[in-house]
Amino acid sequence: MPSRSTDIAAQPASGRIRAAFFVGGFATFSLLYCAQPLLPEFAREFHLDAATSSLPVSLATACLALSIFCAGALSENLGRRGLMFASILCAALLNFAAAWMPQWGALVALRALSGIALGGMPAVAMVYMAEELPAEKLGAATGLYIGGNAFGGMMGRIAVGFLTDHFGWRIALASLSAFDLLCAIGFVLLLPASRNFVRKRGADLKYHFGHWSAHLRNKYLLWLFVIPFCEMGAFVSVYNYIGFRLGGAEFGLSQSALALIFGVYVFGIFSSSLSGQLSDRIGRGPVVSLGTIAAFVGVALTMTHRLAAIILGIALLTAGFFVAHSAASAWVSRLGHSSKSHAASLYLLAYYVGSSVLGLASGWCWEHGQWNAVGGFCLLLLAFASLAARVLRKHADDSKPYGRFAPHPPRSE
Repeated sequence: MPSRSTDIAAQPASGRIRAAFFVGGFATFSLLYCAQPLLPEFAREFHLDAATSSLPVSLATACLALSIFCAGALSENLGRRGLMFASILCAALLNFAAAWMPQWGALVALRALSGIALGGMPAVAMVYMAEELPAEKLGAATGLYIGGNAFGGMMGRIAVGFLTDHFGWRIALASLSAFDLLCAIGFVLLLPASRNFVRKRGADLKYHFGHWSAHLRNKYLLWLFVIPFCEMGAFVSVYNYIGFRLGGAEFGLSQSALALIFGVYVFGIFSSSLSGQLSDRIGRGPVVSLGTIAAFVGVALTMTHRLAAIILGIALLTAGFFVAHSAASAWVSRLGHSSKSHAASLYLLAYYVGSSVLGLASGWCWEHGQWNAVGGFCLLLLAFASLAARVLRKHADDSKPYGRFAPHPPRSE
């Protein structure tokens, strides 16, 4: 049993880990989604439709989804800390270069490359925390990390919106990227070196595919992966295209006014932290269900014609999404057992494929049915996420450390 002095010595390290991942989460979401409020600007400058203007966001998240697999596997051989630092650093540099590209194709290509570079951070973050923090602190730390995601998403949108109104979108994008370079340095200075990481030098493709296939044969984990796919698809769809509606003829809001509305992201910061603590007490399933219901009500409110109701709806969607995501992501970390990085990579693949594919599909909805079509599509996605949460609550009792999941990689049923 660890001595009291050991526990006291570990407390500063736990604080540094939480602070580092808040900074890393900030950089991750601000880099990935800083182009989101610029979609109407892209459409005007490059003469694009709404769906095509979303490619800098959709392709970046699609490439991120694919790179997560490689990054998670590499981390088993190379280590966690250095890979996460390189991920943020390279993504910031590529995003900075994208801001100055005069051709649409070059801008989209650099954004896609930044998505590939960024894969190391989300692929490894939850695994590092699960290895280095005690179980009773994991939920709160995960919530703070996702709170950093929310803060990055909020500040990225607000800063880019205000800077675009005054200096243009290129300076706005470059300025945010430069700030995220500083975040990368702060992250690596704060984060302690791994103490519990065991390097797997013999790990090859067969090793990795074996663990991935074992997770995919567990039908309950598959239900769990439905949650981030649908939740993130609905969340990104609203944030991708709400600017087209609010900045259009119906409301006519400026970029600065839209940026202020995106300040509702602050609800994601507090709700994700609260979600982590609540899930440690009452279980992941009930918290995921509550978050999904809140998100559903929020999307429904965005389909009204009152600006105040729409803003309230965006706030509810944001809070509900981060509640559900925080609880579900901590859940998958606990269910990964001896191959946590592989379980996390599958979860994040579903998360970012939902962002990319469903975010692009909702652009088609906007072109053919305006906001009612986008909102209806998002409500359908959240209904599927609610069904998945219900199945998991019924068949996977997470009041125990591993619920009804086997302590070893699952066998074919």
